[in-house]
Amino acid sequence: MKKFLVSFSYVFHPLFIPLYACFFYLFADQSYAINREKIIVFAEVIVVTMVFPLLIFLLLRSIGKISSMMAPKLGERKMPLVIQCFLIILLVKKGITIELYPEFHFFFLGALLSTLIALLLLFVRTKASLHMLGISALTMFVFGLNRHFETDNTFWISFLIVMNAVVAASRLEMRAHTPKELVLGFLIGSIPQMFLMYLWL
Repeated sequence: MKKFLVSFSYVFHPLFIPLYACFFYLFADQSYAINREKIIVFAEVIVVTMVFPLLIFLLLRSIGKISSMMAPKLGERKMPLVIQCFLIILLVKKGITIELYPEFHFFFLGALLSTLIALLLLFVRTKASLHMLGISALTMFVFGLNRHFETDNTFWISFLIVMNAVVAASRLEMRAHTPKELVLGFLIGSIPQMFLMYLWL
């Protein structure tokens, strides 16, 4: 049971959340055809939010700035979060623009705001769960897409709500966070998405 729970910390690692959001966004209108535009969007998201951060992580780990992919210590989180902010800004300025992809653009603006809040909290020695930040932001985004496109996505919304609880249990099982840090991560991830949702719904 412990190994089963721990696996969710890797499946829903914050690094993968933008890719999941991209999948839901591109197929939110239930048009499952793959075209050139969708491939380009997928490629942009993968390169900027996964490939670059992974390369930076390997660099930081090689020079001893990060001990593991989970970045358990407060000091280890600052540099990756700063870099993540710059990468999100690059993405919304050059790729996922408001003119082309308004819903997805606001998702990343919410992610940027959440990341900045999590970063600022580190300077007052407060750690928020980035796993909960990511999964709660994704849940709110999918909920918004469901309303925006007027589709019946209740299965995925229900699934993601359950995953919020499972990820929280996973982080507790790994003793990576306290309940307070999990709640804080949930609020930091979901509230910016909730407020920005009203700009594109």
